[in-house]
This record gives sequence, structure tokens and C-alpha cells, in this order.
Amino acid sequence: MDALERLSRSVNHWVEYSLFGLGFTMAAVVAVQVFFRYVLNHSLFWSEELARYLLVWLTFLGASVAYRRNLHPGIDIVVVRVPVSFQRRISIFIHLVSMVLFGVMFFYGAQFSYFVRLQISPAMNLPKWIVFCIIPLSGLIFMIHAVTFLFRELKGNHRDH
Repeated sequence: MDALERLSRSVNHWVEYSLFGLGFTMAAVVAVQVFFRYVLNHSLFWSEELARYLLVWLTFLGASVAYRRNLHPGIDIVVVRVPVSFQRRISIFIHLVSMVLFGVMFFYGAQFSYFVRLQISPAMNLPKWIVFCIIPLSGLIFMIHAVTFLFRELKGNHRDH
């Protein structure tokens, strides 16, 4: 296994652990909010905002794990009907197009995070760049996986992601 493959696996490993922590935290925050609202008749003003931000991070990081595991939705009705040699070219093209998209996520996500750097979230007084930095971060994670898949395809190794 080459260094790029090890990097992709390692990044995915840590993202999966982070997803567990984020998901558990979000579930706990929502459960505490429900308890406070309906049992104690007192609403926690910050809990909805925190749960929303955790959901955003879960979504972006979860998408990167789905991409790494090849579990994302895909339409392959055309690809499976063409010769195998052409399927390889299509796969390489798809990886290249994906890398462009992930580069856009990284570049414009970083710009947007910088743009909102002085804004503060209303309930938690959290700098908004912390919330939005998930866009360039996940773009970078996606890019690591895409480059790994591209090199794997160029080497002719067709095993599952």
C-alpha cells in the first residue's frame, strides 16, 4: 500500500471517529434540550444553534466518508454498458471532474470562511468562521480521497474504494 493510500485511509479513520463524537454530542444536546423544554419548562437558548452547527459538520464529514467508501449515490446505467477500457477512461474523467469540484470547495470555502471571520453566532457567541471552515476542510479531505482514487485507477487497480 502506497503512502497516498495510507494517508487516505488514516484521514478517513479519524473522520469516522469524529463523526461518532459529533453525532453523540448532537444527540445528547437535543435530548437535554427536550428534557429542559418539556420537563423543566425552560428552554436552553443555545442548544438549537449548536445542534444545527453539529449537523452541518456531520453532513460534510459524513459525505467524505461515503465518498471514500464508495457509498455515495451514483448513476451507472450508461457506464456499465460500455466496454471495460472505456469505463476506465470514464472513471478517470469523473475523478478529475470531482477534483475540480473539491478544489472549488476548498478555495471558495476558505474565502467564505475568511469573509465571515468577524461575524459571531447569535446564541453561542461563536465565531462563524469556525462553523464554515468545514467547507474547505471537507474539500481537502475529499481531494485526498479523489487523488488516491485517481492514482489507483491510473495504476489499473480496480478494487473498491
